[in-house]
Amino acid sequence: MTERLICQVFKSTRKDEMYLYVDKARGLQDIPEALSAMFGRPEPVMTVLLTPEKKLARADATKVIETIRSQGYYLQMPPPRDESKLDPHRAPTQDRY
Repeated sequence: MTERLICQVFKSTRKDEMYLYVDKARGLQDIPEALSAMFGRPEPVMTVLLTPEKKLARADATKVIETIRSQGYYLQMPPPRDESKLDPHRAPTQDRY
């Protein structure tokens, strides 16, 4: 049986590139209070049908589905920042030679 889930995705108002995936039928009711406080006001981004075959930019769809089913949500954290790209005058952290 193929696991399918209609998922609502929200972006954080406090942290760039942080997203919260929830079961659309349950909404935000399973989100812990501490996570809600850290996340800020959730802004709806999209509704998507998740299947194991679905390609997501930064997450494995099967893992997202399993995590939503077990804890009620999936939190996608921002990617690690490459500090050397933020300041063009900063020396690289690794030798390229």
